[in-house]
Amino acid sequence: MLVVHAAFPIAAEHRERATELVRELAENSREEEGIIEYRVAVDVDDENLFRFFEQYEDEAAFGAHAESDHFEQFEAELPELLAGEPAVTRFEVESATDIEL
Repeated sequence: MLVVHAAFPIAAEHRERATELVRELAENSREEEGIIEYRVAVDVDDENLFRFFEQYEDEAAFGAHAESDHFEQFEAELPELLAGEPAVTRFEVESATDIEL
């Protein structure tokens, strides 16, 4: 399984457009084969920081996502929306278990 965490700082004046793009990206991505989870949240300390949490079954699913039309649209518009450098971290996970609270 692959897990990706990404953080995108968005310029305040572009927050509305970024929200539209992120919502479309997340909705379409959840329909892709091989995506286990695809969620986006706004950081509780910074309303202009979007955090992505993505889980993929394998490398093929990750690659297919990167080539999807909805991802390419997001990627094309993203540079104009940013207020700083994005941070993206990829994790390769051998196992995962639920934690009982």
